[in-house]
Amino acid sequence: MTIYEILKFNKEMLLRLRQAGIRLDDCQYIDLYTDYQDLRFRGGKITYIVTVLAERYSISVRKVYSLIRLFESDCTNGAA
Repeated sequence: MTIYEILKFNKEMLLRLRQAGIRLDDCQYIDLYTDYQDLRFRGGKITYIVTVLAERYSISVRKVYSLIRLFESDCTNGAA
């Protein structure tokens, strides 16, 4: 299967995701956010959790905060 065929088959879904403010690269951080939720549920402090996740996923602390804010935000209007 070619890239074109995959894009054509998933065009509607991809357009809806884009309208919702979701970027394709966001999916690589789903596990990070799951880890964040688990650590918060266990009572961890946000500053500690962010530092641990930044080290674990080899990204900056600022990026972790940005991702948390992104995943906790509502979709943009007209997306659903």
